[in-house]
Amino acid sequence: MTRLFGTDGVRGVANLDLTPELALGLGRAAGHVLGGPGHSVIIGRDTRRSGRMLESALAAGLCSVGMDVRLVGHIPTPGLAYLARTEDVVAGAVISASHNPAPDNGIKFFDHGGLKLPDATEDRIEAAMEQDATLPRPTEGGIGLIGDVRGLVKKYEDFLGGLAPKFEGVRVVLDCANGATYRVAPAVFARAGADVLTLFDTPDGANINLGCGATAPAALQKAVVEHKADVGFAFDGDGDRVMTVDGTGTVLDGDFVLALAARHFAKHGKLDPKLVVGTVMTNGGLEATLARDGIGLIRTQVGDRYVWEELDKRKAQFGGEPSGHVIFREFTTTGDGILTALEVLRLMRDEGRSLAELAREVERWPQITKNVMAPRRREWKDVTRFSSAVRDAETELGTAGRLVVRASGTEPVLRITVEARDDAMARRIAESLAAEAMEALA
Repeated sequence: MTRLFGTDGVRGVANLDLTPELALGLGRAAGHVLGGPGHSVIIGRDTRRSGRMLESALAAGLCSVGMDVRLVGHIPTPGLAYLARTEDVVAGAVISASHNPAPDNGIKFFDHGGLKLPDATEDRIEAAMEQDATLPRPTEGGIGLIGDVRGLVKKYEDFLGGLAPKFEGVRVVLDCANGATYRVAPAVFARAGADVLTLFDTPDGANINLGCGATAPAALQKAVVEHKADVGFAFDGDGDRVMTVDGTGTVLDGDFVLALAARHFAKHGKLDPKLVVGTVMTNGGLEATLARDGIGLIRTQVGDRYVWEELDKRKAQFGGEPSGHVIFREFTTTGDGILTALEVLRLMRDEGRSLAELAREVERWPQITKNVMAPRRREWKDVTRFSSAVRDAETELGTAGRLVVRASGTEPVLRITVEARDDAMARRIAESLAAEAMEALA
């Protein structure tokens, strides 16, 4: 049986893969595993049309095993994680498919500490779904209640506002991706005194991530240049990642943020231990940049929950992914796009230089990623023809580059990433492997 939970919860096309029936069963199983009668769960969602449908089904499942449910409505994923660890609840759930297009949706859970569930707990939930007939079905006063707690979004906004220094005179453009940050982000930056121009802040249920946000920052790049802004930030649909645009319109990813934070703290003797946590997708140029300042890089598998686990294990301060998931362990347990943007502005101010100047000090090696729709993507290691091609490519790259092949945990694709100091080599190998995957894994 294929595992239900992927890299970041359960995802699929809403009402086709991720059905109300599935959400109901998931709610029953999760409620039973995470606490049962007498406990509460808080649920938030992004702006997708299918969000209310899945919210209703998930809440019904939780109530059916005796759990009380508190609905907070539209809120960024990191906001829900914050409430899960600061409110009197045993868990939180977010209904979102992050950066995916509007037809998709997803469900992911946080424990009472604001942490994403470990694999073992997800496995227990899946097992409970298989045994639905044995799960409790209380009646009368044993059925859980549903309450409206939308006012708690302000608590998260106040948390961010309390971390934001004053930015009077700073011109900022925000791309809210027509997603969950559309209210909170502009309010937080305006409260900090910034001159804010907001794009894509009118969600209609179908336009989330559509030609905007962290995966499509072209409109933001144009707006930053046209309005002579100091910086721009593009969030994704659920607000747990952000891409930064400097004053020249150049996009700076999560690797740049890690370099900026780590090097600044190291320079002032405040980076302890002297290491940063990244993933297998972290650019080799970042590793080389950090090494110049005596800072180590630890790599994990893809997923900010794995980054968090390594951060917590090593008591490191910063970690993240090129995609824009960045964790500042002092403040949060998961990637938070708005908080990351605030920290970028703080570091930019403290350095007294523009982002474009700071970016020139960070190496970036050519990195080519090909996403291949391959039905047998999860079996790629067992397909001799393709796995042999991968080994040949690794031999060719040698110590001059890296190759990462993995089945996406959030989309139905095989991701092939080739990194090399020579752009032509990286591109040639990536294209060759993509063509091989399309045929061998069909």
